[in-house]
Amino acid sequence: MLNETYRAMLGHKSVIRETFMYGKQRAAEIGCENVFDYSLGNPSVPCPDKFTKAMQTLLAEEEPVALHGYCPSQGDPGFRTAVAAHLAKTFSLPYEQKDIFPTTGAAGAIAHAVRAVTKPGDEVLTFAPYFPEYGPYVEGTGAVLKVVPPQAPAFQPNLDAFEEMLTENVTCVLINTPNNPTGVVYSAETLSRLADILAEKSKAFGHNIFLVSDEPYRDIAFDGKKVPYPAAFYPHTLTCFSFSKSLSLPGERLGYVAVRPGCEGEDVLVDMMAQISRFTGHNCPPSIIQKATAECLDVTSDLSVYETNMNLLYDKLTELGFEVERPGGTFYIFPKALEEDANAFCLKAREFDLLLVPSDTFGVKGYVRFAYCIDTEKVKRSLPALEKLAAAYKTSQSR
Repeated sequence: MLNETYRAMLGHKSVIRETFMYGKQRAAEIGCENVFDYSLGNPSVPCPDKFTKAMQTLLAEEEPVALHGYCPSQGDPGFRTAVAAHLAKTFSLPYEQKDIFPTTGAAGAIAHAVRAVTKPGDEVLTFAPYFPEYGPYVEGTGAVLKVVPPQAPAFQPNLDAFEEMLTENVTCVLINTPNNPTGVVYSAETLSRLADILAEKSKAFGHNIFLVSDEPYRDIAFDGKKVPYPAAFYPHTLTCFSFSKSLSLPGERLGYVAVRPGCEGEDVLVDMMAQISRFTGHNCPPSIIQKATAECLDVTSDLSVYETNMNLLYDKLTELGFEVERPGGTFYIFPKALEEDANAFCLKAREFDLLLVPSDTFGVKGYVRFAYCIDTEKVKRSLPALEKLAAAYKTSQSR
């Protein structure tokens, strides 16, 4: 007998992926250069040379049986030690090897972190707009995801609504900064107040509420600013990171959970996650990727192209009269659509071969997401199409 839960999921496919596949079909018809696909957050810059050379050195010099053999359930010790040292140096917190659990990207990190601090029936809170895969990640644990309503147009977390929704059934809060889809960076003031609320409610309820911080875009920050580190504000934080964006390695699926020193369960959480891996069939990322990445924690890809692209789009959107918050990081921008129905707006945009993602999939009405991780030259060539789209709405409103 087939599992009806997963069969039912076939009817709820990703809007992002559907838009991306439409773009592939359209490109076959009119040429890839004529389709302005802003649908998928797939990095558009190459990985650093240092990573490539590290891989080449490992393959050329390491003994193959050892290089490609199983690593411990908790992950490659060298990788864990290197990540801990990097975090300690960067954020002035005393991370150690025992605090780091390697995973297959940030998705694997979130899945392990949430399982480690919830039980079936517990509630997990997140803030709209949010990455839509949070639903399956949380539901797969048996916990229940509840969404705090958005606070437009700045899209800092709505902490007043959050405080009202924070009941004793909540054991975990899931945040994402810099944020997908808005590009907004949660401010130090926001994180400080969030930490105060969590500390106050944890004391009132008699149990610590864990903060799971999803940070794959942490290294993509604009205007020379640093992204505030949530774990620096709240001790019971599990940081989920991915090298998909910082090193442009999405296909290699490497990330980690970092257990904040001083967190409840610091001495057992990584071992617990190793046990979670046993029954989810998710035992460690490939050994060679961990070893190569351990040599590259002090570098990133050339991420400056994303700020260039952001400025081009932000300037054009504001010039055309769109309401839009200027991103502080990521490679996303989230303007308000020119009509209430974001899905209809995205269909209209397709007439100009602009492929955008409606905000409904992120838990918000009336906005659209541009994923501007594409060649700058293509961003520039897309601007006339954006002008035509805006003009079409201006014409229709003047009738």
